[in-house]
Amino acid sequence: MDALTISAASGMKARMESLEMLANNLANSSAAGYKADREFYSLYLAPEALEATGEEASAGPPLLPVIDRHWTDFSQGTLVATGVATHLAISGRGFFVVDGPGGRLYTRNGNFHLSPAGELVTEQGYRVLDQAGRLVRLDASRPFEVSGDGSVRQEGALVAMLALADFADPSVLAKQEGTYFRVAGGAGEPQRATGAVIYQGKLESSNVAPAEGAVRLVSLMRQFEMLGRAVAVASEMSRKALEEVARVGS
Repeated sequence: MDALTISAASGMKARMESLEMLANNLANSSAAGYKADREFYSLYLAPEALEATGEEASAGPPLLPVIDRHWTDFSQGTLVATGVATHLAISGRGFFVVDGPGGRLYTRNGNFHLSPAGELVTEQGYRVLDQAGRLVRLDASRPFEVSGDGSVRQEGALVAMLALADFADPSVLAKQEGTYFRVAGGAGEPQRATGAVIYQGKLESSNVAPAEGAVRLVSLMRQFEMLGRAVAVASEMSRKALEEVARVGS
């Protein structure tokens, strides 16, 4: 396989990965607390590429464009008023802590509600935890207030202090299904978030910009089409070269 085909095919693969990631971002653009995925590109020289082209390293074999890694954009989303008492939003750094099926999960999605037992839970039924790691249980027949520091009160009495976790290095968080994160392989311990403010009756919107995503989608599609044409041109050049060699040899 020639160098042009290898480079173009590698570029197409990288664009396909970008398209999948972008499609997932756009699909979750209306999910409260969703954080967009981004890509970090790099250039890679595969041994297979060197063997395929038959070039020595000093001859400058092709560097292949690849997505080196994905990373999550944790920038703040817009806070949108809903007027629902169980809806909570964080302004600043931090995550709500919930009791997931396999251990603790972290989320910016404060779309909570009260279970029949009066427990504050997520849309998926995961129970919200307080600073002591206990469930937050309320009397559903009475109103409650959540202050900016996470204190939950009913009729003036303190019921719980919501856990708000932060990480010095957010890259230790691995995305789970939906808007949840888990600490990857015990890579880091959470610390109590400082400086964050919790708002009751609001939700944090996704930080995905649909308009920007649509423009990016068109750009990626055009790049993919252009690289596809490059592969076709390289294939045609190879075909003609083989035909010419066969004609001369005969």
